Amino acid sequence: MTQESVLILTLAGAIGTGTPLVFAAIGGVISERAGVINLGMEGMMLIGAVTTFLVVNKTGSPLLGFIAGGIAGALLALIHATLAISLRANQIVCGLALTIFGTGLASFIGKPIEGAGLEKSFNKLKIPFLSDIPAVGTVLFKQDVLVYFSWFAALLASLYLNRTRTGLSLRAVGENPATADAMGLSVVRMRYAHVIVGGLLAGFGGSYVILRIVPAWSQAGTTNGIGWIALALVVFASWHPLRVIGGAYLFGVALQANFALQAKGITVIPAEFLAMLPYLLTVVILVVLTANRRTRGAGAPAALGLPFVRDER
Repeated sequence: MTQESVLILTLAGAIGTGTPLVFAAIGGVISERAGVINLGMEGMMLIGAVTTFLVVNKTGSPLLGFIAGGIAGALLALIHATLAISLRANQIVCGLALTIFGTGLASFIGKPIEGAGLEKSFNKLKIPFLSDIPAVGTVLFKQDVLVYFSWFAALLASLYLNRTRTGLSLRAVGENPATADAMGLSVVRMRYAHVIVGGLLAGFGGSYVILRIVPAWSQAGTTNGIGWIALALVVFASWHPLRVIGGAYLFGVALQANFALQAKGITVIPAEFLAMLPYLLTVVILVVLTANRRTRGAGAPAALGLPFVRDER
């Protein structure tokens, strides 16, 4: 295998590996634009993954499995919304509790199918003409349909936030909920709706993992902690959906580095170090962003993490 072909296959693989991060991070952006921190994405992704696995093997339909995984993530997000919005509990504590709960619930549901394989999945698509372009065609236009759906989701989220009345209202709720309430907007309703949509997308991320990356159930090893990377990606992208794509694929390259170097016969760097590279990259990026005054909190909604109490100023 030539050096060029290894690079092309690595980049193509990075797109697939980064796709669940795209879904989950867009969900995080939408939830946090409403002013609600979502630290429960890892749990939502695991619930989405196990639900997708069960539905696909029961019905034989990857599409139904993908949808069911998203709904499972949305239901877990509803619990988060109830605690954080209606009961005004600490959002960070709620998110961590949801991750623990989601991980435990997924483990319980998936215990009878531990180690079993997925029976059916989506196949890769070859887009006519575009897939024949050297290098670029292999990297971008020989992916599965869910990759293209993730691009559409990012574009739709960006247009929604920046070009629609409801999106602008959502941003107002995240920046100053008291003012938004005075303008006649329902802060509680807006927050509920967008936290649930965020959970739906996190569930989609978990569904993609089981459908295309790890087509077998192995509890927490299925997502392998990438829900935490998605959280960092929200900050890395400065709460902008389209920037999520580039960041997700950067992490995808880091996740693929181990396989790429093995394919080239490079064994100088320990495999254990390469395995922890994505998480090390996450820590480094967060340290850099928080250490720099210009980037610290840049793009974050002003009311992020703050409960809303009507008539309280």
